[in-house]
Amino acid sequence: MERNYILFDTPARELLYPFTHTRPVAACRIGILTIREKWAYWLNAGISYLTVPYLQKKYPLKKDETSLAVFIDGSILPDKALVQAIHELQPGQGLYQGNELIANVRPGNDPDAAPLERKEYLGAVSRIRMPWDFFLLNDQAIRSDFELLTKGRVSAPISDTNKVTAPERIFLEEGAVVEHSILNAGTGPIYIGRNAEIMEGCLIRGALALGEKAVLKMGTKVYGATTLGPGSVGGGEIKNVVMFGHSNKGHDGYLGDAVIGEWCNLGANATSSNLKNNASTVKVWMEAYNRAEPAGLKCGLLMGDYSRCGIGSMLNTGTVIGVSCNIFGGNLPPKFIPSFSWGGAAGLEPYRLEQAVRDAGMWMQFKGKQMEEADKQVLEMLYTILKD
Repeated sequence: MERNYILFDTPARELLYPFTHTRPVAACRIGILTIREKWAYWLNAGISYLTVPYLQKKYPLKKDETSLAVFIDGSILPDKALVQAIHELQPGQGLYQGNELIANVRPGNDPDAAPLERKEYLGAVSRIRMPWDFFLLNDQAIRSDFELLTKGRVSAPISDTNKVTAPERIFLEEGAVVEHSILNAGTGPIYIGRNAEIMEGCLIRGALALGEKAVLKMGTKVYGATTLGPGSVGGGEIKNVVMFGHSNKGHDGYLGDAVIGEWCNLGANATSSNLKNNASTVKVWMEAYNRAEPAGLKCGLLMGDYSRCGIGSMLNTGTVIGVSCNIFGGNLPPKFIPSFSWGGAAGLEPYRLEQAVRDAGMWMQFKGKQMEEADKQVLEMLYTILKD
């Protein structure tokens, strides 16, 4: 019997705000691919989502009463052993690690049906639990995705204008352009996506994942493990950053140990701290808890979709910027900026919905895409939820 694979969200998705305000957990990018794309490669099958109602239209659930529904926790990163264990599950069986459900096989599409038989998984499981896990696990994820995407394939040629270390760990997709740069893959693989470009004078230490049509501007310094998703632009100094896609940090300024959503922009000379001056633990505001939580010794900017900060912006260690914010001014703004906010250190005002949707659409248009009705509805519903 054919299987219908579904990546489901749990209530723990709320710990990943602001990124899961606008997408299921499995639609988040880490490494080269999104979590859903990873599972699609590993399972060689189509994958759909089970998420909160206001996201379900943009991220639809595939219903097929003639197939076995296989529900998999969308926060988990696949690997060979885990995929094999899920393949071996029979109808009515659930795969657990401790008290946490990994996967559940049910006839039909009933996600609430409890497994009739429990199977314990004893292997290691990589799971995105907190926002900073995206950059903490990114090196591992890039390496895994690199092997997955390049196995048995031959890279496009690397121009001899470049200075290269470990060329066997560098892979260029068709149309990728790299000239007059230094690429050191001895510290981790370097993946350059289709029609992406690394301009002259870039200094790169892997691991690096550069998505389709992404660009590193001239003289950019990149430290692994960094991901710039499709259509993104990088410039200045970047270290251990995950940028989901279609976002820009195109000029000088530092960004490290950070996560940037989609359709974001950091203005020229915008700089984010990632380490406290006394080297003490960084605390990050968690919306779900309504309190700050320890995130380790290093954590920079966490910025939700459609948000922007102006030229010369200075952002404190562990700053969280929600969805659809416009931040400007030369002084340090608050460390937590709620979604749909406008302003900076001098004070924040509500970002009116009509203006927020308009400006998000204009940024998408600037990046070559039209805002779809589903995108607009997500913003409208999120605005209503957060303002109630």
